[in-house]
Amino acid sequence: MDTALTRLVGVRHPIVQTGMGWVAGPRLVSATANAGALGILASATMTPDRLRDAVREVRSRTDGRPFGVNLRADAGDARERVRIIIEEGVRVASFALAPSRELIAELKDAGVVVIPSVGARRHAEKVAAWGADAVVVQGGEGGGHTGEVATTVLLPQVVDAVGIPVIAAGGFHDGRGLVAALAFGAAGVAMGTRFLLTSDSTVPDAVKARYLAAAVKDVTVTRAVDGLPHRMLRTEFVNALEKSGRTRALLHAVRHAAGFRRLSGLTWRRMVRDGLALRHGKDLTWSQVLLAANTPMLLRSAMVEGRTDLGVMAAGQVAGVIDDLPSCAELVERIMKEAEETLKGLTAAR
Repeated sequence: MDTALTRLVGVRHPIVQTGMGWVAGPRLVSATANAGALGILASATMTPDRLRDAVREVRSRTDGRPFGVNLRADAGDARERVRIIIEEGVRVASFALAPSRELIAELKDAGVVVIPSVGARRHAEKVAAWGADAVVVQGGEGGGHTGEVATTVLLPQVVDAVGIPVIAAGGFHDGRGLVAALAFGAAGVAMGTRFLLTSDSTVPDAVKARYLAAAVKDVTVTRAVDGLPHRMLRTEFVNALEKSGRTRALLHAVRHAAGFRRLSGLTWRRMVRDGLALRHGKDLTWSQVLLAANTPMLLRSAMVEGRTDLGVMAAGQVAGVIDDLPSCAELVERIMKEAEETLKGLTAAR
């Protein structure tokens, strides 16, 4: 299927696997790339040295197929990570938050395709004006930090507002969704939860089972983790966070922050600075600032250690309708076949 996305990044299929922390590592990204879609490495939970190693590992597994790296634009070492991307010849840089005009220019000058993720039309207009090559637009159905506007409302707004390829995210998991996104004017779809729930994902089996058992009503949005709207599975741990007082929440935050500091090598000053960057313009308590800086540890507890009782499980609403664990190759092939059949059905109906 030829679209503006496939032409821009050089993949066979207009499907993107998003950069999920602790999930989108070399194995999943390699499997996605080899299936003909665009895999994105999640770098926020990696040290710079680990990022460089991960990039090289993906390249060794994929025989030159395109892939990308996701960055936190507000991270203190963002420029160091940009330098790694450029030096290692990565094809795509994606951003969870809008990057600065200067970072976009630096990447584009090096021939890197820049694709920020946004949750509002005005943000898409801003990064397009700054030179972004494409944009991922996530509606409120999407997992992790999310907004309130549904994809079906937000997507056509952005398509009409910008002149660059738009990739739809939030609520996609099959070929019918891909065709719907194309009908809205998107150049492809981005999926996180659907790729997390594949046999190529390194997420522990017990955690995958928890996702597969979830109904749509079991996927909720809470501010209890870091003060920001965060879509995840409803668990006993999330319930406890929502019921805990400020003192307990602060102790919780400090304990997790200490663990993340040891893993990441970050200083306390740097962690607080990153937390304050997330706090900018938002009414967050100090415990939420710490949680915002070390939310990766809460995700790691579940996604790496399998501790569904002590971690959080970011999830799009589609978790409630997914019931299998195909390989990335099987998933991409199935989505494209469904898309083809859907398009034929629409043509026949006319």
